[in-house]
Amino acid sequence: MTALAHTPLAPATTEWWRTAVIYQIYPRSFADANGDGIGDLPGITSRLEHLKDLGVDAIWLSPFYTSPQRDAGYDVADYCDVDPLFGTLADADAMIARAHELGLRVIADIVPNHTSDQHAWFQEAIAAEPGSNARARYIFRPGRGEAGELPPNNWESIFGGPAWTRTTLPDGTPGDWYLHLFDSTQPDLDWTNEEVREDFDRVLRFWLDRGVDGFRVDVAHGLIKEDGLPDFTPAEDGGSMGGDEVAPTPYFGQEGVHDVWRRWRAVLGEYGTDRILAAEAWIHPLPRMAKWVRPDEMHQAFNFAFLAAPWDADGLRGVIQESLDAFGSVGAPSTWVLSNHDVVRHASRMALTAENPQGHGIGPASPGLPIADLGLARARAATLMMLGLPGSAYLYQGEELGLPEHVFIPDADRQDPTWFRTAGERYGRDGCRVPIPWEGDVAAYGFNATGASWLPQPDEWANLARDTQLGVEGSTLEMYRAALRLRRDEGLGEGELRWEDAPAGAVAFRNGGVRVVTNVDAAPLALDGEVLLASGPLTAADELPADTTAWLRVVPGR
Repeated sequence: MTALAHTPLAPATTEWWRTAVIYQIYPRSFADANGDGIGDLPGITSRLEHLKDLGVDAIWLSPFYTSPQRDAGYDVADYCDVDPLFGTLADADAMIARAHELGLRVIADIVPNHTSDQHAWFQEAIAAEPGSNARARYIFRPGRGEAGELPPNNWESIFGGPAWTRTTLPDGTPGDWYLHLFDSTQPDLDWTNEEVREDFDRVLRFWLDRGVDGFRVDVAHGLIKEDGLPDFTPAEDGGSMGGDEVAPTPYFGQEGVHDVWRRWRAVLGEYGTDRILAAEAWIHPLPRMAKWVRPDEMHQAFNFAFLAAPWDADGLRGVIQESLDAFGSVGAPSTWVLSNHDVVRHASRMALTAENPQGHGIGPASPGLPIADLGLARARAATLMMLGLPGSAYLYQGEELGLPEHVFIPDADRQDPTWFRTAGERYGRDGCRVPIPWEGDVAAYGFNATGASWLPQPDEWANLARDTQLGVEGSTLEMYRAALRLRRDEGLGEGELRWEDAPAGAVAFRNGGVRVVTNVDAAPLALDGEVLLASGPLTAADELPADTTAWLRVVPGR
């Protein structure tokens, strides 16, 4: 394919991704240009200057490809086109070009573990005979039992319920079963099939030719299944992305997946040295996750151990050091993150008063609902600590406004397949995906001009809209803007962490000319040096209270 006309960024003098702050855009909830209630690419383009002003280096967009939207676009029917909900290929080109004009790089989401059941390949497979080449692109198996009436194994879907669905033959009789680790409309591809691998090489080149700067890879710990597809029962307290994440499951963390990422790294290498792969790999412990970012594989992997760490000083210090050790051992940066489109927003998650396993979500009947003021204070403190760390960081849209989880979505408005597949037992991820507020006193808070919204927005978000916070001293938005500016000016992303002594209940470290002190739950701390930025007000005695982080100018000689 001939490369399209676009405005590429000049090659970075250093590897930009090692220190970048990357902002996640969830397209259907960012900005809606046509007023239908669903965000779109022209809407994103119209708001890119806000992200430039915020101070981020790149954007990552969740999928906008052709899709029946059974899982909000993570069920892809055509990887090389744009769903009409979001616009056109021309709109994608315009968005990429505008981002590059503003100095923002663009990361596209790619979903290789599964397709939509509306993908041409799966439609061909369903119409084909068992054992055909068309079916070999997916994982079809005969059932167990005398008449094949039982699933091939006991695997459960990440969204709840069985991970297998039985097909029906043209004469109406039951046929083989197909695997879907997620929704039944998301059949898993068979990555032992060379045709599958070649087709994704083509998809990567299609978007690289259009100017994208890299890919966030969905379920990067998946794709390869253990030979024989043995039965497996995950731990009861396991998260939604595989249960037992410490040891390889038969469907996650298999060694063969690394061959795929070496192949993809080679494809990106055809385009120079500044296109990247970022792994969504729910793998523990961290030294094992580091395998995904060895020099010939991916460039980044989301640090979910940091995201999931409790608000505890010893635990935070431990996961930070383990991260720096593990990723540093393979020459990769630590890639910090606190929120995304799959987890309860950290402004709520950090003040829950009951356990909430990953993927379950929270709603009106959940135990231990968040304490709003406490959650925001901790979220701001955690963010300021995170942005003081060396390496790269990801922000999720709306966190710069301090948005909490929307807990009280009416049941009739819920969209997440998790809600439906568990018959309402799990609320799922809708609460973190609500369209974000731009202006406090207009329809849909400026998400669009019509007031339509695919998920309802809470009334209290009028006070969190961007225009109500911009220029307001002490607002969450201004804290983020100041932190990102200082992070860049002080070179914190490329710095080196040195731990400092801190009392029990606090964390302190030095990064270049900045000292970062987080008071988790200690008594108010005396501060030594000029305060550059704080996540919340100091005490009357200018001490740092609990649930607060401060950046201080390092005093020479100390």
